[in-house]
Amino acid sequence: MAEQTMRPFGVRDKLGYLFGDFGNDFTFIFSTTILMKFYTDVMGISAGVVGAVMMIARFADAFTDVTMGRICDRSRVVDGVGKFKPWIKRMCGPVVLASFLMYQSALAGLPYGVKVGYLLVTYILWGSVFYTAVNIPYGSMASAISAEPGDRQSLSTFRSMGGMFAGVIIGVGIPLIAFQKVDGVETLIGSRVTLAAGLFSVLALICYGLCYALTTERVVPEEGETPRKQTSVGKMLVDAARNRALISIIAASIVMLLAQLTMQNMAGYVYPDYYNNATAQSVSTLMMLVAMLVSAAFAKPLAARFGKAEISVAANAFAFAVCLLTFFLKPQNVWVFAGLQTLNWLGLGIFSMVSWALVTDVIDYSEIQNGVREDGSVYALYSFARKLGQAVSAGVTGWLLTMIGYVPGSAAQTSEVLGGIFAIATLVPGVGFGLLAAVLWLWYPLRKRHVDENVELLRKKHKK
Repeated sequence: MAEQTMRPFGVRDKLGYLFGDFGNDFTFIFSTTILMKFYTDVMGISAGVVGAVMMIARFADAFTDVTMGRICDRSRVVDGVGKFKPWIKRMCGPVVLASFLMYQSALAGLPYGVKVGYLLVTYILWGSVFYTAVNIPYGSMASAISAEPGDRQSLSTFRSMGGMFAGVIIGVGIPLIAFQKVDGVETLIGSRVTLAAGLFSVLALICYGLCYALTTERVVPEEGETPRKQTSVGKMLVDAARNRALISIIAASIVMLLAQLTMQNMAGYVYPDYYNNATAQSVSTLMMLVAMLVSAAFAKPLAARFGKAEISVAANAFAFAVCLLTFFLKPQNVWVFAGLQTLNWLGLGIFSMVSWALVTDVIDYSEIQNGVREDGSVYALYSFARKLGQAVSAGVTGWLLTMIGYVPGSAAQTSEVLGGIFAIATLVPGVGFGLLAAVLWLWYPLRKRHVDENVELLRKKHKK
């Protein structure tokens, strides 16, 4: 790889990369926040079936993610644009359209089997095909924007902030737009969800356009480094299986999303059902924003001093302790619960801000191990793991809600069901945080010293 001489890396690239994940999460976080609730309470499908559909879609991802990663690695550089950006321009329209189609409340009267089939088809089109075709190039692009570790850490922070801002808008907007009190009970209104889906799809399209316009790919294949030099899929998978850094970061991603997305999924149940206060969910999301901004301010200097993996272990161990404390306290005041949730986001935020930089560290490590740089393929495997984590979270949430006897669309749940909702909302994220800390401490091999050595080794290699 060689770094081209062009406009220096700067704020423009950071903002452009921020808008990329802003666009991604207008559909991704919207899905993790409301899809389960919409299909249980509005479309009348059991939570277990919705979770099963999400798990089935992950089998498709096993093929589409790796395929898109290989396509990225084998793509040729478009003069003046780059290798990855063209895919964002090509696929941003289909992904936002597919997202909008998933939330059509007018179809609630269709036969049960038809509705399940509609969910399966639209969900796979959105997540396994079109979202993959945008997200794999977008994530791979980070290592092409700059070769410098500090720049990549900045991109990771700004990417996390983009997702955070989208999450705040969705988290605040959904309770205000989509819920309405009916006979004193917070109720999800299907037509309002459809309206919100259309609005967020338009905003996502605008964000993708800004990402394309503002970012610059500087690191491109050296002359003569053609796609034919890439390894086969089989060889790539064998190398991945032997790559301790990649396998452990994949495991970390799965358990991280188990914690994060369970909190997001269950917010749609614990606030309106357990506390009967959907407005508090909006306020809690704003409190989450404060926690994430604090994390963003401290992540880079802490990572520079102690290491990305090291500070992630400490932050997730803290969040694990907070989850256990919340479960045993069982606060009756919704604002005490919201405050404890904010502490969880403070712990998770540190890892979120450095997670994408950890992936670029793994890409560097893989190049040293295998002798070939395959940004797209490595990122594709990581992306598949994130989707698997999303599905596991949705599946676990759906199955546990079914297990405790949750009745979709019911105006009032039993006290046993409400207690189960609270337990799921606190214990499952706690398990995720604890496992994440353990994986990063006991399994992930790239401590600060190793990362610095790898960066220097590759810098010398590329100067030859």
